[in-house]
Amino acid sequence: MGKLTVRALRAVLVVVLAGSVFVQALMVWVLVSGSDPEDGSLPLTPLRVITILGIGAAQVTLVCVWRLVTMVRRGTVFSHAAFRYVDVIIGAIAAAALVWFTVTALNAPGQRDDPGVTLIMGGIGVAILGVALLVLVLRTLLAQAVARDVEVARMRAELDEVI
Repeated sequence: MGKLTVRALRAVLVVVLAGSVFVQALMVWVLVSGSDPEDGSLPLTPLRVITILGIGAAQVTLVCVWRLVTMVRRGTVFSHAAFRYVDVIIGAIAAAALVWFTVTALNAPGQRDDPGVTLIMGGIGVAILGVALLVLVLRTLLAQAVARDVEVARMRAELDEVI
């Protein structure tokens, strides 16, 4: 991966992380200050708490992607240390899907006249789980690459002994 690509990705990660921290801080402030404009038609406080947790899951993913990009830049991504970050990403995405399903369940009673909204929201939750499964497949590819890298190192060591 080139330096320009790494810098561009890091810039995007910084902007998204800073924006998410800002939004999360505003939501916490609204909850703590008691200036919540809740009118009783929708339980906004639980939705805000759930959203704060969902943003936290996204932030964990961003930090792990940053660490993986650092490993790519150093040429150490094909090691067992990378699995820890990939596993955390999979867990964070799965947690985000659970958060989304919770939001869908909280929103469903208000959508009795239009159940299509709840179905669409459920479909989005399934899509989020699909992203977690995609990352799991990529983890399997990483495991195969690490295994081949170890095998190559072993064969080089044997070849060096022969020479």
